[in-house]
Amino acid sequence: MTGQLQQSIRSLAAALRDGTTTSVALAEEAIANHARFGTALDAYKCRQDDRFLAEARAADAAFAAGLDFGPLQGIPVSVKDLYGVAGYETFAGSPAALPEKWEQEGPVVGALRAALAPVAGKTHTVEFAFGGVGSNAHWGTPRNPWDAAAHRVPGGSSAGAGISLCEGSALLALGSDTAGSVRVPASFTGNVGVKTSFGRWSLDGIVPLSPSLDTAGVLARTVPDAVLAFAAIDPLTDIPGEALLAALSELTAGDVHIGVCDHFFEGCDPGVAEGVQAALDELAAAGAQISKFDLPEAAAADEIFMRGGLAAPEFAAFITGEMAKSKATLDPNVAARFESMEAITAVDYLLRRARLAELAASADDRMADVDVVVGPTVTITPPTVEAVSDGEGYRTNNMAALRNTRTGNMLALSAVTIPIALDKAGMPVGLQIMVPLDEDERALAVALAFELVLGDRVQRLGAPPMCQG
Repeated sequence: MTGQLQQSIRSLAAALRDGTTTSVALAEEAIANHARFGTALDAYKCRQDDRFLAEARAADAAFAAGLDFGPLQGIPVSVKDLYGVAGYETFAGSPAALPEKWEQEGPVVGALRAALAPVAGKTHTVEFAFGGVGSNAHWGTPRNPWDAAAHRVPGGSSAGAGISLCEGSALLALGSDTAGSVRVPASFTGNVGVKTSFGRWSLDGIVPLSPSLDTAGVLARTVPDAVLAFAAIDPLTDIPGEALLAALSELTAGDVHIGVCDHFFEGCDPGVAEGVQAALDELAAAGAQISKFDLPEAAAADEIFMRGGLAAPEFAAFITGEMAKSKATLDPNVAARFESMEAITAVDYLLRRARLAELAASADDRMADVDVVVGPTVTITPPTVEAVSDGEGYRTNNMAALRNTRTGNMLALSAVTIPIALDKAGMPVGLQIMVPLDEDERALAVALAFELVLGDRVQRLGAPPMCQG
């Protein structure tokens, strides 16, 4: 990727306002980047370049009229194909378009509309978001751009989101996260991913997987870009993005007490734990206080997740009910588990809900002893498409991909992942920063402080091999 879109959103926002560039110029460059890299990477389910350019022209017209709607005005954004976007069909990864009601825009997309951020297109998702590796039997699996030799998965379920950032066709990407579906693809593709607190961002206009666990979120290339997106979308933030960024930037790494939980380091592939430990050593050298931290609630929540958690029965109810026509064409990896999902009793479901509420409250109390809890975002190297092509390979890798991220959903935490290393296979490694519910700003402030010490993706990892030049 070359050109203007290598710059930060802050730099481009300034350039748009001083006339150095235009939104149309950014959109044209985004289209060119996609034309250059997109055929090989396949980030998008659908694009409408004419519509994209029209929205860019509208942003430029607003600038010309003296209207400023914030730092995202004129900035290209990709949207996961679970979100309703006017003028686009919604497939949610399924083989046929969903009913028209799912094309209606909700508050999250509405916030980007209010900011005049042009939509570059809708990115691929795992079918109905039910999976963490990023594969899709109907539309194919987008290619992780960090391996030019082998087709590795991009992480899911927001499978195309991180790739759209890597190829330079978007500067922000909307995703959703039920067990890691923002953080896994962010980690696998070397990007920043923000899992917001449950209930903080509206889920209206987004195809559901598990209404008890679903959260809307955003992927970005750097933490400052993510903060600007958060400020534009978050309904509880009442200050402009630049002001929020300035306020959160007051925190330094030396102000942070980091809890390191051994649970999140178990089963790591070569280079993952080592990369995270190296980053922690750098943060300690910068003054961060680091101590061992035990979070037994994570293992207890894992046991519930392995039995289907809340997502399996809630997803089964949605498919059996409103989406009954889609049941016959479900991805075989999902269909194979459907009978067991439907067999979960109401009593078991309610007991699970009650137990998870207890565990979340306990974890919240325990986390008061530190500012953040950290560990590898994902313990494994992104597997090849071949490795997840059969049922057993898929199940093993899917569970492994979600192992550390699902804790955030099951225990009602907020979390941010930042890229901090390449593993032994040369694939990105993420550092997950977890905080209690409704402490989203703290997670972002800590991520900013960490990135200042460690460097952003380009500084730390370089460019993806398939997106260079």
